[in-house]
Amino acid sequence: MSSFDVVVIGSGPGGYVSAIRCAQLGFNTAIVEKYPTLGGTCLNVGCIPSKALLDSSHHYDDAMKHFKEHGIEIPGDIKVNFEQMINRKKGVVDQNVSGIQYLMDKNKITVIQGVGSFEDATHVKVTKEDGSSETVEAKNVIIATGSKPASLPFIDIDKERIITSTEALKLKEIPKHLVIIGGGVIGLELGQVYLRLGAKVSVVEYMDRIIPTMDAALSKELTKVLKKQGMKFYTSHKVQSVERDGDTVTVKAENKKGDIETLEGDYALVSVGRRPYTDGLDADKAGVKLTERGQVEVNDHLQTNVSNIYAIGDVVRGAMLAHKAEEEGVLVAEILAGQKPHINYNLIPGVVYTWPEVAAVGKTEEQLKEAGVEYKSGSFPFKALGRSRASMDTDGFVKILADAKTDEVLGVHMIGARVADLIAEAVTAMEFRASAEDISRMSHAHPTYAEAVKEAALAATDNRPLHL
Repeated sequence: MSSFDVVVIGSGPGGYVSAIRCAQLGFNTAIVEKYPTLGGTCLNVGCIPSKALLDSSHHYDDAMKHFKEHGIEIPGDIKVNFEQMINRKKGVVDQNVSGIQYLMDKNKITVIQGVGSFEDATHVKVTKEDGSSETVEAKNVIIATGSKPASLPFIDIDKERIITSTEALKLKEIPKHLVIIGGGVIGLELGQVYLRLGAKVSVVEYMDRIIPTMDAALSKELTKVLKKQGMKFYTSHKVQSVERDGDTVTVKAENKKGDIETLEGDYALVSVGRRPYTDGLDADKAGVKLTERGQVEVNDHLQTNVSNIYAIGDVVRGAMLAHKAEEEGVLVAEILAGQKPHINYNLIPGVVYTWPEVAAVGKTEEQLKEAGVEYKSGSFPFKALGRSRASMDTDGFVKILADAKTDEVLGVHMIGARVADLIAEAVTAMEFRASAEDISRMSHAHPTYAEAVKEAALAATDNRPLHL
């Protein structure tokens, strides 16, 4: 029987990063993965392939709508080779997956293929595809089994016409009418991909706005922009039924007045969030407690009720984000090594990779109001930036919320070009508890999108943006 200092169950961003950090710290480490490829949902059927399709469809959209204005003329009709687009996406995924395998080899991490389940607190059984199994001994175990797409109890997901994000990333055709159930990050990103490629896209959302967990101003602006692009929204609608008849899917949803809206499409994407995945883990055999929501119960050190077993990422409480899982994976590795790392969960940024992109960190305006915190707000629109005009990316704004008395930045909310990258400036500033004035006095290169951050900070400091 093989024995390891650390066995990580799951090779997604949390799992593989945790394994690497454990190996760096001198632990004899193994990682267990049920699928043939490493990388988990993020690399295989999530973050990476969706961004590949978003980028490809963005290029097509630009060619169709903006190239002539830029003085670029393409003879003949511009056409989508959807098969090649999907093949390119697959190539991007393959490159990333092989990169993870390289990192495992480089760090001398033992990769064990199969489904990992507990026999007890220090023994993990790995069951292979052919039914054979092996058991490994572990001084410490890190559960990093991630999440799976959630659904509604009355929806029968057939993976053909009624689909999840996994199937939406490998369709054989562009939908004629894609009905999306859920106006969150995943639904909007995939919706924009197919909208650009010519599909009619309708979004049904139970809450009164899309991206409901983010600042309301971001939701309002993104709704406006996506409507302008042609996306249809049915907010405050509760889905009653989803039925398939041949190639037609009918979605019925009830609004607040009790009226029923009937939408017919050739595909329905169920995008109502994700659920923690512990199927087949046999956590009870190790004595590990799960919450009522199916999450692994952990303390502030991500330690379960069993002292040598930890859990990270989507399978525990908190935002289901790859970078959050990575930070937790590193934290656990360093705790095992006797170090004293920390994570400030308030400073885990959230991003929507539509175009314009949406990004945020810290408290929303709604949260500050609810908590009774006195704050001031400063915003700056991208349309006032020279860089935005040059690139024709003028939608959106940056909003900075700061404490009314101390001027400490409490939240930063952005929608616009490249804000997925810009948000790192806000995270850095808030990690060091910067004031809005601190940001306003930093030199920002001209012309850049980042100047909007400086201008918003000036607006929040004493309402004196320079270019508005």
